[in-house]
Amino acid sequence: MTKMTQDEKEAYLSEVRIGVLAINDAGSGPLTAPLWYDYRPGGEIFMIVAADSRKGKLLAVGQRASLVVQSEALPYSYVSVEGPVTSVSPVTFDELLSMAHRYLGEKQGRQYAQAAGIEKEIGVRVRPERWLAVDYAKS
Repeated sequence: MTKMTQDEKEAYLSEVRIGVLAINDAGSGPLTAPLWYDYRPGGEIFMIVAADSRKGKLLAVGQRASLVVQSEALPYSYVSVEGPVTSVSPVTFDELLSMAHRYLGEKQGRQYAQAAGIEKEIGVRVRPERWLAVDYAKS
């Protein structure tokens, strides 16, 4: 049995990992792109993307998106979620700083946040509705 409980899925998704976002791109295959994200159990997924990027142009309230995170070391595991985009809004410095701290630590995160321009970034929230997960450590 390789299934995860809902609590295990949410805990896994809340860990610091690189996510791969998938968005429908009419007229071509889905756009998939790696990115930083944040998630707290029971909440929404939060991502920061460049507004003028393909991701930024495709993400809109109501659009559906998928995110998968995985372990690349044995035993393999992954969590994939799908749901609607619930908001797209300008990013605050505090949101960017929080995300940078999550992935780079305090010192490098502050340097990154100060060097990055928030005026070209948008914050995107996705509400997880469908979950898929496998944990091969359970087999």
